[in-house]
Amino acid sequence: MNEYDLFELGSVSLQCGITLPDAKIAYKTYGKLNDKGDNVILMPTFFGGYHSDTEAMMQPGRFISTEKYFIIVPNLLGNGLSSSPSNTPPPFDKAGFPAISLYDNVVCQHRLVTEKLGLEKISLVVGFSMGAQQAFQWGALYPNMVENIAPLCGSARTSAHNKLFLESCKLALCLDSGFKQGWYATPPIKGIQAFSRIHASWSFSQDFFREEEYRKMGLSSVQDVSAFIEGYFRQKDANDLLAMLQTWQNADVSQNPVFKGDLEQALGSITARAIVMPCETDLYFRTKDNELEVAKMPNAELRPIPSIWGHMAPFGVNQPDNLFIDRALADLLSS
Repeated sequence: MNEYDLFELGSVSLQCGITLPDAKIAYKTYGKLNDKGDNVILMPTFFGGYHSDTEAMMQPGRFISTEKYFIIVPNLLGNGLSSSPSNTPPPFDKAGFPAISLYDNVVCQHRLVTEKLGLEKISLVVGFSMGAQQAFQWGALYPNMVENIAPLCGSARTSAHNKLFLESCKLALCLDSGFKQGWYATPPIKGIQAFSRIHASWSFSQDFFREEEYRKMGLSSVQDVSAFIEGYFRQKDANDLLAMLQTWQNADVSQNPVFKGDLEQALGSITARAIVMPCETDLYFRTKDNELEVAKMPNAELRPIPSIWGHMAPFGVNQPDNLFIDRALADLLSS
């Protein structure tokens, strides 16, 4: 794991009603702030991801260049680096960890950006999957601070179908007898394996498998894809996975004290220039959901990624997808 910094939040009052003591956000910055302070990009992490996993978006030749931009990557609460079930002392350790909302994450990140880093403007908030959900939330809560947002393969509100998929993942993990309702001493491997198999079948599209696109990842079979996804999730703590899953399952930019459940008002408050990029074949976050959301946003464009890579189109492996995304980001920041 690359080196990173911790921002001490102190006691944080969460939406669920619990106060989490000694809360922390793990974060890393890349590049340098320019004299005008107008080159700030915020890139929240995605489900299960660490800040280092976002570095595919900063590789040489990509639009988000560490030589040009000051990039801040805050780690999602629950991801194992920021405050999480696996690193929080009792009584909020393991299954005792409180529910964390999308709102909780973004409010804490705002404190990081303003209190710790002393910034007043963010040129772009860009994120993939749960990172995209955080981008929507940033735009809704802080319209005077955020100038542009680019949500990639994520929605402003988790759909009913997406929630059902996540429920199946949760059940697969929790039914492992070794899970012990979250109070396990050793990892519930069988549950994580089942959890991984479900994700492996949903992360990529049917076309991806038919065309054997996985060969671009250095894999040679469908079984290799399953092993790849399992290898990723075997590195994670099961309670951490469930904490992030709960945030994803209940994500809604309007479910907070500001908008009180009024999704139309929340979307209408996103005055930032936005290019919303679903993937045409994503099985998690559907283009239609984004289409309905963009219609309620005053300065937004829907630009679907024409890819068979499904939810993993922004993953950084498929060069045509990288080029498509980078062109959109260039359009955003040049407008």
